[in-house]
Amino acid sequence: MAAFLKMHGLGNDFVVLDARDRAVALSPAQAKALADRRFGIGCDTVVLIGPGSAEVDASLRFFNADGSEVEACGNASRCVARLLMDERGLKTVKLNTRGGMIACTDAGKGLVAADMGAARLEWEEIPMAEARDTRQFGLSLDGTAIPASAVSMGNPHCVIFVPDADTTPVAALGPRVENHPLFPKRVNAEFVSIMADGRLRMRVWERGIGITLACGTGACASLVAAARLGKSGRKADVVLDGGVLNIEWREDDGHVIMTGPSATPFRGQVDLTKFG
Repeated sequence: MAAFLKMHGLGNDFVVLDARDRAVALSPAQAKALADRRFGIGCDTVVLIGPGSAEVDASLRFFNADGSEVEACGNASRCVARLLMDERGLKTVKLNTRGGMIACTDAGKGLVAADMGAARLEWEEIPMAEARDTRQFGLSLDGTAIPASAVSMGNPHCVIFVPDADTTPVAALGPRVENHPLFPKRVNAEFVSIMADGRLRMRVWERGIGITLACGTGACASLVAAARLGKSGRKADVVLDGGVLNIEWREDDGHVIMTGPSATPFRGQVDLTKFG
């Protein structure tokens, strides 16, 4: 039996397995089975916490609901940072991910601020199949070039600004953007509208998952895309289906800071041999 935590950041939920002291052999098939909301525990992403090093407190691996391993997950990183802070009485935590190192700080009132590193803006960094101006380019859907932006936060994002994110058919458009040939590793799709008070309203279709209540890296990418187009300043609240994240794109070093809450609804034991 393996112990697990069920955690979430604004409803973006995770099954978290701790492999710091005891190795956990987790296959993509097992991750997919664990994430199943009817026959498994149910989550958007399965998170594996591995040992740290002299430079970081822990290492993280992320498996989305379809079993695919992905580079980064902002909300999950913030949740694990809170776990480690509470365990060790720390105010800062450094986490290693395939998408880069994430430094997290206790922001008070139960919030964690995660330094997601510098936004990556070159087309090769997204990656895209051909050279495009990532600030804005035409994304061809049904023969129509829809204005879109691309940002990597260690994982790929395509941000599309729409008049009203709440009425945009995300379930129909999301998978088409995710699997568009312009993005050889698939892509997360954000549909964003600018609210009257300057906040960003974002709905998301996550690569390998579908519609989720929140996406931390997606919120970061949306703020960066909006600031590059002059639709927003470099700091704003991003309103997601599950709540609000505060995002700041620092001017001095280009790093993106995401601040938000985390929660641990329950803990349990799971027999991994029954899955996958």
